[in-house]
Amino acid sequence: MSDLSQPRRPAPLPRAVRIALYGLPLLTGLQTYSPLVLAEASGGALTLDRVIVVGERQDYRVERTSTATKTDTPLRDVPQSITVVTEGLIDDQRMQSMADVVRYVPGVQMAQGEGHRDAPVLRGNTSTADFFVDGVRDDVQYFRDLYNVERIEVLKGPSGMIFGRGGSGGLINRVTRQAEGSGIRELGVTVGSWGNRRLTGDVDHALSDTAAFRVTGLHEDSDSYRDYGSVERWAVNPTLSFRASDTTTFAFGYEHFEDGRTVDRGVPSFQGRPLRTDESTFFGQPESSFSYARVDALGATVSHAFGNDARLVNRTRYADYDKFYQNVFPGAYNAASNQVAIVAYNNLTTRKNLLNQTDLTFSARTGGIGHKFLLGLELNRQETDNFRQTGYFPDVGGNATSAVVTLPDTIHTGPVVFRQSATDADNHGVAKTAAFYAQDQIEFSPQWQAILGIRYDRFETDLLNRRNGTVLSSSDDLVSPRAGLIYKPREDLSLYASYTIAYVPRAGEQLASLTASNRALDPEKFRNSEVGLKWDINDRLSASAAVYRLERTNVAITDPDNPARSLLVDGQRVRGMELELSGKLTDAWQVLAGYAWQDSEVRTPGAQNGNALGQVPENSFSFWNRYDLTPQWGVGLGAIHQDRVYVSTDNTVVLPGFTRFDAAVFYTVSANMRLQLNVENLFDEAYFASAHSNNNILPASPRAIRLGLDFRF
Repeated sequence: MSDLSQPRRPAPLPRAVRIALYGLPLLTGLQTYSPLVLAEASGGALTLDRVIVVGERQDYRVERTSTATKTDTPLRDVPQSITVVTEGLIDDQRMQSMADVVRYVPGVQMAQGEGHRDAPVLRGNTSTADFFVDGVRDDVQYFRDLYNVERIEVLKGPSGMIFGRGGSGGLINRVTRQAEGSGIRELGVTVGSWGNRRLTGDVDHALSDTAAFRVTGLHEDSDSYRDYGSVERWAVNPTLSFRASDTTTFAFGYEHFEDGRTVDRGVPSFQGRPLRTDESTFFGQPESSFSYARVDALGATVSHAFGNDARLVNRTRYADYDKFYQNVFPGAYNAASNQVAIVAYNNLTTRKNLLNQTDLTFSARTGGIGHKFLLGLELNRQETDNFRQTGYFPDVGGNATSAVVTLPDTIHTGPVVFRQSATDADNHGVAKTAAFYAQDQIEFSPQWQAILGIRYDRFETDLLNRRNGTVLSSSDDLVSPRAGLIYKPREDLSLYASYTIAYVPRAGEQLASLTASNRALDPEKFRNSEVGLKWDINDRLSASAAVYRLERTNVAITDPDNPARSLLVDGQRVRGMELELSGKLTDAWQVLAGYAWQDSEVRTPGAQNGNALGQVPENSFSFWNRYDLTPQWGVGLGAIHQDRVYVSTDNTVVLPGFTRFDAAVFYTVSANMRLQLNVENLFDEAYFASAHSNNNILPASPRAIRLGLDFRF
């Protein structure tokens, strides 16, 4: 076991990587080639019929997706609410994180994640594992970056039929940049407030008429508006694609990603509100609060076309994760003594995922009815080790697990010693999944379509408690149906109704929640009923609307009449509406706007029954637009509004509502150089961005400036 008391930071960027990231365009003298394009999942063979104009800016609208159905389908023909955050919007807002992304996704918020992980709240359900990359599970707790992302697809509502367990309120899929031979050669530099320093690179090179190589990379070393805050991360992601024949293509990729940062849990609460402090004030012990994440992932995709619209696609992903975090953080505030409690712990998680998916798609007609069939097989093995230690404060007492700071002092300066308590985890788990799924996209007529699908998962997990040698085992047979009906009064307008189910087994989303008392219980169940509308107003502007009801059941509680037993009860219900508009109003004017109404309710017997869910605003709104004044100059303006929210389901602490404005100015210096200035929180609104608990609340950033410079070679 390594010394967990010492901070672990990413290793310095190796010289070879620096050359690949910063100097490859200059060293190779690459020319622009006709693009070599590897088709998406549902996909196509490699083709040469698409021309990419290097330097052309992407817009805010997409028309098709293969994520939700595993077939190439127009968005308006998918009976599910989906928000796509495009590369154009990511670039225009200089987005760097998932928290940046979800600000513009109706019905999704971002919780604090204890300061070391992405934790979206999707239709009222907080998750740390419902992340996918190119349609394959990426479920360890860490902060993901956008350096290699082509677009982000956020699916709302349970998606168990396509993605298996989890996805209870929705999921987030990163579609990454792949080798296409487009001739792209880019460097991006960002500097900004509080020492924001970031460099990205992207080189896509055609090796021949049938092969292409691409490498994207990142290096960032930034400080924060929060005292003692810092982040250092670097990554490199090479991909290779080639066409073996007219019908068979291969794609390979490898990603190495490291992220080290200060873990900041924010401020405590007082009298039902966040404690009044400066937005920069840190509580705890910063030198002992840090996290480290390392990801090494290998991917391979093989696609073969049989003819007559039949295709077989196999994907394999092996990912090795190493995640450690340690935090010394605030507990409750005592007004009588003017003191804040300080507690601490650390946790090490290592996981190895071996995931394989095989999809067969083909089309047929029966009696004038069109069918697009999907048959799939998924085999997964996930091996996880967890090791947790509690922080002790020897200057308080040999076994003291808390200390205090007296305001205005917020930094604990005494020693903190980490060792295992009687209940800290030291376990080894193996989770295995074998799944089969089938789907039929049916076209009865030009006006009527349907989608029917079902998935069966055999999920098994074994958990070894290294502290006492006991082994817990559990298995579940999960049947996840999907049904959707689409009516198209016009080709550009779809009305739909859908019903979906997903499950979360007792091993939990991080595969370590299995206990002797819950292993025999049925998994939690999530049912979503939804009706909606999708309208392509014209060939560059789209609108959508959805109304839904999402219910969580099979929640385990202790039997009040027999503490040795557990009961399964209804857990929560969320009813909501989502509206979205994306695309171009004119040739020069682009918009992305969204609104969400959410009515959430706890439905568990007890004192909290009937309360609202934590961090689920009743109303939220986002709007961003860009207007190009001339071919060289453009401006952007956006607004984000959120109603007040309760931090947790006890509804005792409230985060006030807020409205924040952002702005940007864009200047194209030449065909190979672009400058942009982004101002976040333009009017310096003081608000609270997120929370993890009633005493871990994160103040939002004051006004921040980012200056970006993009070079194309």
